[in-house]
Amino acid sequence: MARILFSSLLVFYALAGFGQSTAIPAAIQTPADSSKLIMHAYAKGVQIYVCTPNPKDSSQYVWTFAGPRANLYADSAYHLIVGKHYLGANKNPVWEDNDGSMVTGSKVHQANSPDGHAIPWLLLKAVATKGAGILTQVVFVQRINSRGGTAPAVASKTDSGRNLEVAYTAEYLFYGVKRYR
Repeated sequence: MARILFSSLLVFYALAGFGQSTAIPAAIQTPADSSKLIMHAYAKGVQIYVCTPNPKDSSQYVWTFAGPRANLYADSAYHLIVGKHYLGANKNPVWEDNDGSMVTGSKVHQANSPDGHAIPWLLLKAVATKGAGILTQVVFVQRINSRGGTAPAVASKTDSGRNLEVAYTAEYLFYGVKRYR
């Protein structure tokens, strides 16, 4: 009897936890009347930081975000690479599909990840596209279900100028314009 009760509680908490991690906060939702999901990719890579003097107190040091570097996969088991993600020359994030299409985004809003040790969830708006493939249709990008990727809380003078790569995973949802007939 105790084993059945314990097993039931484990299933309940697992389902409750799953539901929480997939709910998209209102702050990063796309406009319902103007976009439809056109691509879902799973990212696995690193968030890159560089140790710099703190702009508010030059005697202190902080880890400053320098950009992402990740592969994009078709599935959550990271089997089939479908593209890559990096910071473009204009310092905005870029997603590039294997079909040669690209989208550059600019952050609109963010929400804290339910995992307190993960990079925030984001809503980004497409600011440029290139190529003739799927990503040229993108209007919005969401980053959700992030794990890892946060910089250490403490930096020191001995770290000054040093790059640090912090492993992360996330899901990217790409939205295009709904077409009405």
